[in-house]
Amino acid sequence: MILEGIVTSQNESGELNIAPMGPQVDQAMSQLVLRPFQTSRTFSNLKETRCGVFHVVDDVLLLAKTAIGTLQETPETFPAEKITGRVLASACRWYEFQIATIDESDARTVMQAIVIHQGRIRDYFGLNRAKHAVLEAAILATRTHIIEQSELLAQYQALAEIVRKTAGPDEQTAFSLPEEFISKAYAEA
Repeated sequence: MILEGIVTSQNESGELNIAPMGPQVDQAMSQLVLRPFQTSRTFSNLKETRCGVFHVVDDVLLLAKTAIGTLQETPETFPAEKITGRVLASACRWYEFQIATIDESDARTVMQAIVIHQGRIRDYFGLNRAKHAVLEAAILATRTHIIEQSELLAQYQALAEIVRKTAGPDEQTAFSLPEEFISKAYAEA
């Protein structure tokens, strides 16, 4: 199963990177299969340090900003407990992991990771259709180079209806970010 969340990683100098990622997970959350693109900072950091933190979050504004690269301020973090890394203070749960193997034979590297520590900060908000629609919109925004414009915009409009019906203010704000990003991407194409 793929579980969408956020990965924090650091390089050897301690510079923090925050990126959305949907690793394959087992039911026990004891292993992760991460597939970062080789051009990403996440890939570089994980290859260099061989550790990171995966976060289960319900903050779709943070997810949207990290997906489209508009995160301006670093969210509050605290030190990981078993690895050299940072934990997002706003996460619901976190999973500290070490990279066991790396297969770089494809553009999307396959990194097998073992969870060595986990923690819980707070309860997950719960299922909300608008939150999920924002997540899907953020993923669509990262696919403008591979999905035909008419198809992507049709999918986006279906998500917009869900947001209109079920969103709170945070979800409405978060949903507008991928929309602006998509419009700009297709205008520049």
